[in-house]
Amino acid sequence: MDNYEGFKADVLRLTKIDLSAYKEKQMRRRIDSLVSKHSIKSYADYVKLLKDDKSAFEEFVNFLTINVSEFYRNPDQWKLMDEKYIPYLVGKFGKKLKIWSAACSTGDEPYSLVMALSKHVALNDIKIYATDIDKQVMAKAKVGLYSAKSIANVPQEFKTKYFTKVGASYQISDQIKNRVEFREGNLLRDRYPTGYHMIVCRNVVIYFTEEAKTEVYKKFYQTLVPGGLLFIGSTEQVMEYKEIGYQRESSFFYKKP
Repeated sequence: MDNYEGFKADVLRLTKIDLSAYKEKQMRRRIDSLVSKHSIKSYADYVKLLKDDKSAFEEFVNFLTINVSEFYRNPDQWKLMDEKYIPYLVGKFGKKLKIWSAACSTGDEPYSLVMALSKHVALNDIKIYATDIDKQVMAKAKVGLYSAKSIANVPQEFKTKYFTKVGASYQISDQIKNRVEFREGNLLRDRYPTGYHMIVCRNVVIYFTEEAKTEVYKKFYQTLVPGGLLFIGSTEQVMEYKEIGYQRESSFFYKKP
């Protein structure tokens, strides 16, 4: 297949997703396998399919956004947040914290945040702002139905309190769902919100180029209030955190001084 540059421009026009910000070799290999699945020989023909076929378009967007998600992913980090960082945030900013779950995928992360916060403040005081580029995964998040594997790390008290078994799956309660506001959002293109006490963005920017990562972390810095925290994934680090202005609190927590 040829003219990947032209394909990237077409995709940007169609989906507002900028493939240039992703590692090209990895992304191109994934896209080529999807195109081949439709027995299509050129990018131009695939673009035509995306324009004409809504299900193919949805499949493509879903395919581009990598969704490997689970509740309380890396439990040690959530324990640290529970014991150290949530008490710090509540002590500094009060109970009505502004928290953004960026690239929230199927909702596992913002719902984990609600549960973690519920040990420290009343549910009615919790509001998580959650964004993702993929409408399909957010639709799944709003349904709130998860596999046993997905909720394996949820503390037992919360499993009992907030999940109902439905067949082989588990439905999260409306008490938790109602504390999250989902919005479509593109980290590489959209304007970022401001005045947040914590941003949680985990296991997403690993797919971005170094330049795009740095740009995202700079924008997160602008979003945070002084004293606010950024919580990132266990496979990530903010390479230029000092230059941007962050203080490194621990392996995966960074503070805006």
